[in-house]
Amino acid sequence: MSPDLKNALPSTDELPCSDDIPVDNEDQNFLPNVLLFLLQSIWASRMDWFFGVDMAVYHTTGINPRVPVVPDGFLSLGVERKKNGKSRKSYAVWEENQVVPILTLEMVSHSPGGEYDEKMAIYNRLGVLYYVIYNPEFWRRDQHHPFEVYKLVDGNYQLQIGEPCWMPEVGLGIGRYQGVVAGIPQELLSWYNQRGDRYLTIEEQAQIERSRAEQERSRAEQLADYLRSLGIDPDNLPSKQS
Repeated sequence: MSPDLKNALPSTDELPCSDDIPVDNEDQNFLPNVLLFLLQSIWASRMDWFFGVDMAVYHTTGINPRVPVVPDGFLSLGVERKKNGKSRKSYAVWEENQVVPILTLEMVSHSPGGEYDEKMAIYNRLGVLYYVIYNPEFWRRDQHHPFEVYKLVDGNYQLQIGEPCWMPEVGLGIGRYQGVVAGIPQELLSWYNQRGDRYLTIEEQAQIERSRAEQERSRAEQLADYLRSLGIDPDNLPSKQS
């Protein structure tokens, strides 16, 4: 991009942060945020990534750089976690050293939003490597699968086979699983490692630690009861002589 063109482009302080279109259901914000919070745990020590939720992405591959595309979620690599130490209002490619998102996520709602055509074409022109479409309720209507991952290969999006889908350029896999949210069973999205193992949430990790601690306490109590059955006081065991 020429310096003159870059200087003519608006800054993110001048641009709207989203398209102000209300979401159709709570999952459109909730599920991308689940991915964000999990990523904050997986990549806690990395400062070279950014995951946006319902945030405007401004670019110069469309008709007007002031008209953004607004994914439900997107991931960029090789950028600052905090832009100049501050939270982003929106994401302008020309302010990010021309780094475009490597992954975008769209969640299909009861009002079709061009996920399979218009937005796919926008992400193609932009050069987004992976495009994820999550359509758990209306996939029959749209004649697609409930969960699809497309990869940009030689200028065209190719549907990837297998779930979770491993994305070597990202260093993560993505897929679905059955979880529980506030006591309610629900299908969720998650990141996976190369072996296909799901990364656990902080809450799940804490639950595992609590279960391990409880098992250790139970084993200690069983051992103490056994020693007492032998006439040995477990609280007054003889010390080992050197």
